[in-house]
Amino acid sequence: MGYQLTAGLDVAELALWAFFLFFLGLVVYLRREDHREGYPMEDDVGGRIATRSLLFDPSPKTFHLPFGQGSVQVPRANDRTGNMYKGRRTGSWNGAPSEPVGDPLLAGIGPGAYADRSDHPDMNMEGHPRIVPLRVQPDFFIAAKDPDPRGFTVVGADRVVAGTVSDIWIDTADRLVRYIEVALPSGKSVLAPMFMASVDRKRRAIEIDAVCGRQFDNAPATPVSNTISLNEEERVQAYFGAGYLFATPDRAEPFL
Repeated sequence: MGYQLTAGLDVAELALWAFFLFFLGLVVYLRREDHREGYPMEDDVGGRIATRSLLFDPSPKTFHLPFGQGSVQVPRANDRTGNMYKGRRTGSWNGAPSEPVGDPLLAGIGPGAYADRSDHPDMNMEGHPRIVPLRVQPDFFIAAKDPDPRGFTVVGADRVVAGTVSDIWIDTADRLVRYIEVALPSGKSVLAPMFMASVDRKRRAIEIDAVCGRQFDNAPATPVSNTISLNEEERVQAYFGAGYLFATPDRAEPFL
């Protein structure tokens, strides 16, 4: 005995069509949601804004941010940041690479690219700034078996001394060191990513091979508020990340 609803439609066929329609609706929904930011796209050469799709163009949705950081509505009208990078195209075709203009570590190109993020700091589960200097967190300390980098000399990829570690910035949620605060001879203080640092306990030195010693002077300055916003973190990571390609001329050249 078959489970037929009509002479030409049975339960199995109905279930198949129901699954197909559900899956189609799911794909459309997910595509609409991922168009909330970064769209509409623009032409790589002329900058012409692409026509929005009626099917995949979502209606504005308001997201309420935690810890009193307000709300944000996406997509937003005029949500274009313009050209944040400083470079010139090497060709007139789509996909042509760009080369930096001026200081390549500040050009926002390649590994030095960054996004405009929130001006609020990253928060922990209790609603407090997640990344802070050790000097304002008396409940945290460096384990006795680990070297205390404060006072260590900081050198760049060229072995030139950049400055001295004045403090470390810790991630209070993950319980690790995120940045080292480097006091430069000029009096400026900058942050450098700890994950780009190599600690030499015997020499009491830290080597950061991302940039040369003299290039620390142009790095983003240490925030004066004892907190660092997501936007400031983006700039720090971009500056030192760019050094792996642009710190010296030979790094930007091909191997062959």
